[in-house]
Amino acid sequence: MSEAKIGRRNWLKLGGLGGAAALLGSCEKKVAAAGGKSEVRGIVFMVSDGMSNGVLTMAENFSHMVRKKGTRWWQLIGNPASARGLMECSSADSFVTDSSAAASAWGGGVKINNGAVNVRPNGSESTPIMRHLKKLGHRTGLVTTATITHATPAGFAAVSESRQDEHLIAPQYLGVVDLLMGGGMDFFSPQKRIDSRDVLTPFTNAGYELIENRDALLASKSEKMLGLFSGGHIPFELDRLNDPELMKKIPTLAEMSGVALANLLNHPEKFLLQIEGARIDHAAHANDAAGLLWDQLAFDDALAKVLEMTADSEDILVIVTSDHGNANPGLNGTGNSYVESNKIFGSIARSTASYDKILQIWSNSSDNSPERLAAIIKDKLSFTLKPKEIAELYSSITNGQVTEWSKQLDNPNGLLGQFAGNHTGIGWTGTSHTSDATMISAIGPQAERFSGIVPNQEVHRHFLELLG
Repeated sequence: MSEAKIGRRNWLKLGGLGGAAALLGSCEKKVAAAGGKSEVRGIVFMVSDGMSNGVLTMAENFSHMVRKKGTRWWQLIGNPASARGLMECSSADSFVTDSSAAASAWGGGVKINNGAVNVRPNGSESTPIMRHLKKLGHRTGLVTTATITHATPAGFAAVSESRQDEHLIAPQYLGVVDLLMGGGMDFFSPQKRIDSRDVLTPFTNAGYELIENRDALLASKSEKMLGLFSGGHIPFELDRLNDPELMKKIPTLAEMSGVALANLLNHPEKFLLQIEGARIDHAAHANDAAGLLWDQLAFDDALAKVLEMTADSEDILVIVTSDHGNANPGLNGTGNSYVESNKIFGSIARSTASYDKILQIWSNSSDNSPERLAAIIKDKLSFTLKPKEIAELYSSITNGQVTEWSKQLDNPNGLLGQFAGNHTGIGWTGTSHTSDATMISAIGPQAERFSGIVPNQEVHRHFLELLG
């Protein structure tokens, strides 16, 4: 294998750091020399929403435990052909951003206040990047495990004073985004929308294929797609894996990403595809370690699919990052000299339901007693709460009374996260976003733009310069 032919596909075949150790110097020089002159036809921008930096390490270790292999993002960081940096994530009004302000910085090029979508603090609007690209004749795609109208995808294609107005965001995608895949049927269907407006018919009249299940998605050859696979968010991956009906109906993030990317690669136009693993953030808010890690692995599978599909494309840039941290989970050392850490961490693999699913099962049960709640937790999470713990958890759910010094943790999620941490080793700083800079990796032409410290609003400038 000659030095001149070491590219992304050959790196992936090597399968990791060890197999490529002798090639580091030559690859580094080759990429540095060629990167600044390479043209970009397409950008795949991947967002592990709410991923604190500690999640990357935990996911790598968890993947080895449950899948007997590492993660592609971990490999990508070690690839000398990739750029590595940190994303600065503040919003206009806070060191701690929310997803809409972060996505609007990427999509609109300026920092805005939390809660808005491409509306500046002075009330003026920013033009979302996908509206600009469509005027140039380029193609666009949004893929997410949240509602397609949620904060992160909206930041690339919509304008709204409030991220909560998803019913106002939905019609803005028409003619702006060619490929839409995620949840959120409730914001398109006249039977579910608060204004009873029919948003679906204008899309289908404009040539979008309405797709509502996995089989239809995998069979579709349409140039424009509106894939809506649930009324709200797509279920947590942990819940999907433990429900045969969900596995049959709901496509994985990797499958959605693969269909969208294949569609874009089969056309000559330039393109921007945004892919979001949204429920990583939701699991972090819930202090749900198993929910978080399985969704992180699902995101990593999507990354693996994208890297595989673009490995022979010299004009495709792949960028992987997060919009902000959330709750800063980490594995704490357990036992003398921390020798129990691996075993206790591995117990997370025995979980078979997200915290959301557990509370849903309990609330829908005819027996809403604390004993029933404890039984469901034992069944789904494989550990037993102490009587005092279940009493506190039950009290926090039913009447909001919590014995907790930290206001970040004085809620049902915070309590259950702490109790579970005694059995899994995972600790949490809270249940909200954090100010941390996030990881960013990039591979392909012009990847070096994303090394070092990258202010989030600068991503928009790179989009314009590379695709404009």
